[in-house]
Amino acid sequence: MKTIQVKLIVIGVIHSPYKRVEEAPRQGTGDISEIEIFKEYERGLTDISDFTHLHVFYWLHKSKGYKLMVNTPWDYRPHGVFTTRSPHHPNPLAYTVVTLLERNENILRVTGLEAIEGTPVIDIKPYIKKLDLKNDAISGWSENVEFKF
Repeated sequence: MKTIQVKLIVIGVIHSPYKRVEEAPRQGTGDISEIEIFKEYERGLTDISDFTHLHVFYWLHKSKGYKLMVNTPWDYRPHGVFTTRSPHHPNPLAYTVVTLLERNENILRVTGLEAIEGTPVIDIKPYIKKLDLKNDAISGWSENVEFKF
């Protein structure tokens, strides 16, 4: 196994209505969360209010270990972890698309985030419809299951 040291810079923290892992939904909901960007990175939020949706990357700091084969809540067959959105990956990096409600200085109010209180934020990128929407995407095993949240 090849390993390298990777340095991630935490740019902020999530303030969430979910205090424990067990409380967090599997997918984001309409509940409001706040993303606090640390003051030294606030200037990087310039123009962010021009976007309705954002990609938010965060570190699942409460994740315990990983499994290479996992079950999903949508079917009963095991799948390779890299074909799922399980929190149990070798690197507990998570990402979701949120709806930006408002920006107040270094605070972003959003919906659609399933992270718990205190989750470290690694990065934010704008959702750009012309680049991110893939109409010809094929979604593997998930094409044949019904998603219920």
